[in-house]
Amino acid sequence: MTIRERAQELESRTLSKYAAHSADSLGRDREEIQDEIRTVYQRDRDRILHSKSFRRLKQKTQVFIAPVSDHYRTRLTHTLEVSQLSRTVSRALLLNDDLTEAIALGHDLGHTPFGHAGERVLNQICPLGFHHYEQSVRVVERLERDGKGLNLTKEVRDGILNHQWNLRPFTLEGQIVRFCDKIAYINHDIDDAERAGLMKESDIPDQIRKGLGATTKERLDTLMHDLIYHSMDRNEICMSQETEALMLSLRSFMFENLYTNSAAKKEEKRVPFLLTSLYGYYEQHIGDMPPEYTRLIEEGEPPERVVSDYISGMTDPYAVEKFEELFIPQRWPGE
Repeated sequence: MTIRERAQELESRTLSKYAAHSADSLGRDREEIQDEIRTVYQRDRDRILHSKSFRRLKQKTQVFIAPVSDHYRTRLTHTLEVSQLSRTVSRALLLNDDLTEAIALGHDLGHTPFGHAGERVLNQICPLGFHHYEQSVRVVERLERDGKGLNLTKEVRDGILNHQWNLRPFTLEGQIVRFCDKIAYINHDIDDAERAGLMKESDIPDQIRKGLGATTKERLDTLMHDLIYHSMDRNEICMSQETEALMLSLRSFMFENLYTNSAAKKEEKRVPFLLTSLYGYYEQHIGDMPPEYTRLIEEGEPPERVVSDYISGMTDPYAVEKFEELFIPQRWPGE
């Protein structure tokens, strides 16, 4: 018996009947020889963790563009917080935390530079549209490994695609990530807003503070406990109606008071011009993109999609660097 087979046997004995067992995975688009040590979901997790797209998340905006302090969240730290919360819930419910972790680590791989501001710009200017959750799947299926993709299992790709609140993954592990994504960003964005001096704890409505808690720690504790205990021994991941309503009220409060706050978003007004300029340039100068992108067009991919692929994969500082290189006159190097 291999180490992988032993792990699969352990899953069959210890995981919930509602768990996604690795031995029963729907598989990959391209068949592969099984690893002797790792299950399919462990391999997926490792492939995501070692991907270039994952590393680039460290320099992509979460809420605040180019903050001076090192303590503000980035898209990478958000992803790690979602992963930690998701694994906690998954283990408590005896679900497959390897699958949960893989989905959590991959759920935002397709995010643009400058956060949702960049996503909105690409969705407006690309005739084919642009949504980060769809792009995250495109990253793992088509863009990584020079066009070969990561060849992840169907369960992981489904969880990545359907982590949005208005969508629903078919595994409970994916449903956990869907909840924990919201739990994570609502609470860590409050922490960052307080750090920025844009919000105080007392600004949060009393009804929410009384129902969920008066600190970030208390709210996380309330939300996580509610999610776990109301999902236990059920074939769905859910909260109590009261707690979910309070969570969504807090999310609405954050949209009204932070995500559309003029002080927090003052730098975002520069994003449309910057990304639209880059998009227009590369649309007219396809050959100036790296070979791994021009190759996709040679293989029949629409140029508009590939230009979006290239721009969405940029980090914040790289997008600024390319803009300066293409549109800002350089100093003459002579004496």
